[in-house]
Amino acid sequence: MHFDEERRKSIAELGADDDLRRRALEWLTDVSRKKYSYHFDWLGRPIIQFPQDIVASQEIVWKTRPDLIIETGIARGGSLVLWASLLEMMGGEGRVLGIDIDIREHNRAAIEAHHLSRRISMLEGSSVDDGIAGKVREIASEYKRVMVVLDSMHTHEHVLKELQLYAPLVTVGCYLLVFDTIIEFLPDDYFPDRPWGRGNNPYTALQEYLKTCRRFELDREMEDKLLITVAPGGYLKCIGE
Repeated sequence: MHFDEERRKSIAELGADDDLRRRALEWLTDVSRKKYSYHFDWLGRPIIQFPQDIVASQEIVWKTRPDLIIETGIARGGSLVLWASLLEMMGGEGRVLGIDIDIREHNRAAIEAHHLSRRISMLEGSSVDDGIAGKVREIASEYKRVMVVLDSMHTHEHVLKELQLYAPLVTVGCYLLVFDTIIEFLPDDYFPDRPWGRGNNPYTALQEYLKTCRRFELDREMEDKLLITVAPGGYLKCIGE
């Protein structure tokens, strides 16, 4: 059997194994209580992602070759550096645009001091502010292949607005990544000090958005092979204008 065919078969078997998926979710639930995703860096900056999702992101960027990656939510900048490093390896003039309502000065300084900073631009302000969204649209209009990553405020209302503003910027063949959809599948009391939880999170926003948008197709194979991901249902490929 050809390697690619054998791999697809194995991935399908993983996706169909309900018991394995249940145990993977249990493991993710337990380690997240210990802030597992906070323990990893990318080229010197904390990335605050699961290693599995980092690898998946690498595969997607390398395969689809975006020349602009827009990400809402900057935190400490690890994801911006990840995108910039992948674009650097691919060559060309690819850029990363990060948006955050509060870019802490020490984080901005560290990102701007990074040797990949020439590929990174940042906008400070709410991602759902019309002025910020207008600037992003203007920048995106200069690029042929655009990828969007949503990872800021995780409430239903906020993410739905982000989807309405930024999902239309994704170009055919590129991806929309919606992180932290996993919130819908975690225990009810998992986020006692946060405004999001079951019924009010990126997953519920995405499901509402997809009822009226047919431009995206779920990359189910990616989800099946990861098993452990903070973005179930959140790996979406743009298939139409």
